Amino acid sequence: METTQRPINSGFDATSTAEEVLNGIDLSGTTALITGGHSGLGLETTRALAGAGAQVIVAARDLRAAEKRVADIESVEVRALDLGDLASIQRFSAEILSTGTHLDILIGNAGVMACPETRVGPGWEAQFAINHLGHYALVNSLLPALEGGARVVMVSSRGHHASGIRWDDVQFARGYDKWLAYGQSKTAGALFAVHLDKLGQRSGVRAFSLHPGMIPTPLQRYVSRAEMIELGWMDDEGNPAHPEALKTPQQGAATQVWAATSPMLEGHGGLYCEDCDIAHLDESDQWSPAGVKPYAIDPTQAERLWALSAELTGIDAFAGRS
Repeated sequence: METTQRPINSGFDATSTAEEVLNGIDLSGTTALITGGHSGLGLETTRALAGAGAQVIVAARDLRAAEKRVADIESVEVRALDLGDLASIQRFSAEILSTGTHLDILIGNAGVMACPETRVGPGWEAQFAINHLGHYALVNSLLPALEGGARVVMVSSRGHHASGIRWDDVQFARGYDKWLAYGQSKTAGALFAVHLDKLGQRSGVRAFSLHPGMIPTPLQRYVSRAEMIELGWMDDEGNPAHPEALKTPQQGAATQVWAATSPMLEGHGGLYCEDCDIAHLDESDQWSPAGVKPYAIDPTQAERLWALSAELTGIDAFAGRS
């Protein structure tokens, strides 16, 4: 397949931090919305964008916990949002739209990984629902605030290598596998960015997805120590098995900050990034240490997923537009 999915030699790499990629970039007068912007990579992203002058809105399910975590950061406000609840998404979006705020950046950072089988809403599998459907509904509901110039950045993962979209059983009705469910949800995030970018270009909305890297964060809360050892993430003593491959939270936040702000990406969109650059296309049939699988950026699958998401949520801000 033809693609612009190739590195552009950005000058940054896996060791770059969010602060470093923002060096020389003034975000004064801009507003950024970050889901889960109070924890892990989200917190470091909030710090970096606010430090560069942006007004940051943190969307969090636990309002009190979030307010406590960001209390020392200036120019940050916290609003309640549960990505597993369409009513919560609609309330949140209505509140933002009522303020007349233009969103220059929206980062879909919140998510869950490898959780026990959980159903939300009308029986949706939780990882697909929270990691993808919730962000799909949020972005569509906030489209009026994004039009006129915005970047939407979806935090995907190399975990997408584990599974494409399971079109015959998206909700895992025939048996649950937490890692396949996680992989599917991260493929969904990348595909969502592809089709959003296609639909949003006329209104000035561009979209990207990314793999942040391997970073110890609260995202791993559902993975036991024994499982981490079995997966080869740590040795029998509990030490990282491959410490050289781990990033700090500041390094882990860098790629989403780069995708949201880099002048090098002007005129581009629908791309999957990693290590503060556009990732290469990986056409192998196995798990790879880097790159994006073709099925995660395939425009036909992206359009199909959009249609399914619209059907499930009842929301499609672009419906009827030519």
